[in-house]
Amino acid sequence: MMRLLINKWTHICVLLALLVGALYFSGSDLELRKRLQYATFDTYNKLNPRPASDRVAIIDLDEQSLQKLGQWPFPRTVMAQMVTTLKELGAKVIAFDIVFAEPDRTSPARVAKTLPEEETYSSARSALAALPDNDATFAKAIQDAGNVVTGFTRARPEETLRKPYQAAKPTFLLKDKTPFLEDTFGAPGIAENLPEFSSAAAGNGSFMATPDVDGIIRQVSLFVRYPSEKTAGFVPELYPMLGLEALRVDINPKSRLLVKQNKDKGALDTAYTINIADFQIPVESDGKLWVYYRHIDHNEYISAQKLFDPAQLEELRKRIDGKIVFIGTSAEGLRDIRSTPLDIFVPGVEVHVNVVEQILQGKFLKRPEIIKGVEASIIGVAGLLIILLAPFMNVIVLGVLTCGLMGGMFFGSWEMYKDMGILLDPVYPSLALSVLFLVSSLLSYVRSEAEREQVRQAFGHYISPTFMAELAKDPDKLKLGGEVRDLTVMFTDIRSFTTISESLTPEELIHLMNDFLTPMSDLVMENRGTIDKYMGDAMMAFWNAPLDDADHARHACLAALKMNEALIPVNEQVKARAVAEGRAPVLLNAGIGINTGPCSVGNMGSKQRFAYSALGDAVNLASRLESQTKAYGVNILVGEETRKQVPDLAMLELDLIRVKGKEKPVRIFTLAGDDDYAAVAGFKHWQTAHNGFLAAYRAGDFGCAAQEIVAARKAAGGKLEAYYDLFSGRIAEFTKNPPPESWDGVFVATEK
Repeated sequence: MMRLLINKWTHICVLLALLVGALYFSGSDLELRKRLQYATFDTYNKLNPRPASDRVAIIDLDEQSLQKLGQWPFPRTVMAQMVTTLKELGAKVIAFDIVFAEPDRTSPARVAKTLPEEETYSSARSALAALPDNDATFAKAIQDAGNVVTGFTRARPEETLRKPYQAAKPTFLLKDKTPFLEDTFGAPGIAENLPEFSSAAAGNGSFMATPDVDGIIRQVSLFVRYPSEKTAGFVPELYPMLGLEALRVDINPKSRLLVKQNKDKGALDTAYTINIADFQIPVESDGKLWVYYRHIDHNEYISAQKLFDPAQLEELRKRIDGKIVFIGTSAEGLRDIRSTPLDIFVPGVEVHVNVVEQILQGKFLKRPEIIKGVEASIIGVAGLLIILLAPFMNVIVLGVLTCGLMGGMFFGSWEMYKDMGILLDPVYPSLALSVLFLVSSLLSYVRSEAEREQVRQAFGHYISPTFMAELAKDPDKLKLGGEVRDLTVMFTDIRSFTTISESLTPEELIHLMNDFLTPMSDLVMENRGTIDKYMGDAMMAFWNAPLDDADHARHACLAALKMNEALIPVNEQVKARAVAEGRAPVLLNAGIGINTGPCSVGNMGSKQRFAYSALGDAVNLASRLESQTKAYGVNILVGEETRKQVPDLAMLELDLIRVKGKEKPVRIFTLAGDDDYAAVAGFKHWQTAHNGFLAAYRAGDFGCAAQEIVAARKAAGGKLEAYYDLFSGRIAEFTKNPPPESWDGVFVATEK
C-alpha cells in the first residue's frame, strides 16, 4: 500500500481524479458554491458601483406621508390626485410599485352600504350614492394621464382573481420561441389590479423579484410567464417586468418589446437580446437581467406628502419634469424592504430604478452560458499545470505558483467585470486549485517521508548522521538508478590478518574486527564518505555519492590520515588483552589505498537483494594500491588523480608502477600529512631531497641516485625506511645489471 502511495503515477492519478471531479461540478448550482460566487460578485459591485443617472425619480410613501395622508391604503381619490399632480409636474412615466387588487373601501357607494337600513339614514345613503366612485376617479386620472404603468405581483393560485392585463404583447423574432418561454420564470398565481385600472393604464408590469439563496436580489426576470403551465383555456403568455414596461412607455406607449436571437454575438455575449428602440438588453433564455446596482441616497427620494403641498410644487417640478417616476414605499409597515448587494435593507422600488437606469446607460452585467465553459477551461488548464509540475516541484515553489494562478484569476475576473461587465467566478476555480495543491502537498509529504525512510534504511549504517540528515532533507539529491560520476575510492585492510586470526578464538576475532572496523567506519562517515561494504578484515568506502561532495578527494585523504591514529586505543586494548593472556601482542596496522576517477555507482544486485555500490577501473586501482602498501612499507598509497585534486597536502611520489591487470603505468604517492604539515620546512626539505633521488633513479643515473637516497633517508628522519631499503636494493641491482636502454622507470607489479 505504501509503495502505491509513494508512486509518482499514483500522485498524478489522484490529482487527475480530483480535477475531473472539479470539472464535473464546475457548472453546478450547489448552494455553497453559489454563496461564494455571489459574495465575490457583490464585492465587485461594492468596489465599482454603477454611476448615477438623472432620468428616474422616486415618490416615497414614507412614514411622514402616512402620518399626513392617513392610514394605508389611501383613498383612491388621493392616488388620483397624486397621478394628476405628477402629470402636471411633467412626469414622463408614472409607474406604480403597488397593486390595487381590491375596490376602495372608502368609496361613497361602499360606505353607503355600511349604513343602517333605518329611514333616518336614507338621505345620507342617497347623497353618498350620488357621489363619484373613488375607483372610477382613480381610473379616469390614470386614463387622462396617459403615461401610467400599473403593477402586479405574485399570489397563491387560489387567490388569483383575474389574468394580468397585457398592454403590448412582446414580439418574438425567433425561429423557435419554446426555449425562451419554457425557461422564463413562471408565476403560479397573480395578484392583478382591478380591470378598470389596468385597462386605463398605458402599460402593466410585474414587480415580482425573486431573491437568491442568501436572500439578496441580484437578478430580475424581465418577463414573467403566466400561467406557469399550460392549462385548459389558458395558454402561457409573457408579461414584462415593471421597469421594462415603464421604459417602453417612456419611449413610445404604442411600441413593442422585441425578443431576438443574438445572431452577431461575440464569444462573451448572451444568446438573446430584448430590444426596445435603440436599447439592447442582454439576456439568456431565462430572460433574467443581472442588476448593476448603484447607491441611491435617501435625499433622492421625494416624500409623497409633498405633492399635496402647493408651496413645494415648483421645487418638485425640477426633480420630476421629464423623468420616469416610480411610486413605492420605504415605510417598514408596508413590508416592501429588500436586500441588494449594496445594502441589506432597501425599499423594493430601488430594484426597478436600478434596472431602468442601467438600461438607459447601457451598462450591463453579463454571465453568458459560455462563461461556465471558460471557468471549466481555467480549472482544466491551471489544474493540469499543477498536476504535471507537482511531483517534480518543491512544495513552496508549487504553492507560490498556485497562489500566482489564483491571483491571476481574481485579477482577470476583476478586470473583466470592470471593463466588460462580465461576471467570471474566480472563487470555485481557486478552490479547485487549492484542493489540488493541498492534496498534492499531502501526497508529496507522504512520498517524501517514505523516500526519507527508504534513504534511512538504505544508508543509515553507511554514512554519517549529519550526511544522513542532509540526504533525508532532500532525497532528490539521491540518484539510485545508476550513474557514472567521479568518485574517490578507499580500500583498507588489516596487515598480517592471517597471523592475527590464527591466535584468536572466533569470538575474540569477531570482537577484534568490530574494534577495528568501528573507528574506521566512524572516520569515513565523519568525513562525508559512504561505506560500500565490509569484506572480512577489509572495508571499501567512497566519496561524492550518493550526495555531491566537491572536496571528495580531500575528505578521503583526511580520513585516511586519522585512521592509524584511531588504531592507537584499539592496539592498547589488544596489548592489554595479550599481556593478560601471557602472549606477545600482534598489533593492528592498516593498509590504505585511495584513488579518484569515473565510476559506475548505484543500486546493484538482484531483485531479491541489492546494495548501493560502485564499479570501475578507479575502484580496481584503489584496491591494487591498498595491496601494494605492504610492498612499499607505507600505510597509505594514493593514485595520481587523487594527488591532482589535493596538491596542497603533504605527499611524496613513490614510484611509477604498472599494476596487475592494467597496461598503462600510474604514479603512486604516499600521504605523509595534511596541508599544515606540507608547509613545514622540514617536510619541504625532505620532499626536495626525495624528489632529487627519484629523478636520478628514473634518469638511470644510479650512482647519483645512491647518493641522493642517503640524503633523502636522512631528511626523512626515520620515516619510509622500508621504502628506502626497497629502492636501495633496486639501485644496487641496476648498478650491477643495468636495465635495457628502453627502460622507462616503470616497475611492474606481479601481485594484486
